[in-house]
Amino acid sequence: MNNPNIAFVKALYVAFQQGRVQTIVDAVAPNVDWQTVGRSKDYPAFGPRKGRAAVEEFFGIVAENEVFSEFAPREFFSDADRVFAFGRYAGTLTKTGRRFETEWVHVFTIRDGKVIRFREHTDTAQFAEGYRA
Repeated sequence: MNNPNIAFVKALYVAFQQGRVQTIVDAVAPNVDWQTVGRSKDYPAFGPRKGRAAVEEFFGIVAENEVFSEFAPREFFSDADRVFAFGRYAGTLTKTGRRFETEWVHVFTIRDGKVIRFREHTDTAQFAEGYRA
């Protein structure tokens, strides 16, 4: 089955892997609700964000704090306007040099060809502990 929402999300992952953050920012709605679930006091990329500028800031924080050795979206499922992506990433936290390696789930809600809501669920404890100096 060829699902246009899954194809759209896969293209966003390709853009991320190629460092084309502006492509992702352009693909979100102006008032997008974007969140990596967790407390920003534990790790700067965690917490809720609203709007394109905040999404761009999020990717800046990720680039500043994480060096990926692996970023692998693996499975995709769709239900109406939602796409669920399951994957794995590994890398190093630049502040401390500590490694992270975990699975994740991303949930995209898409309306009129734009991401209107994003949620990332990951091992927040691993990032919080790894980030502490």
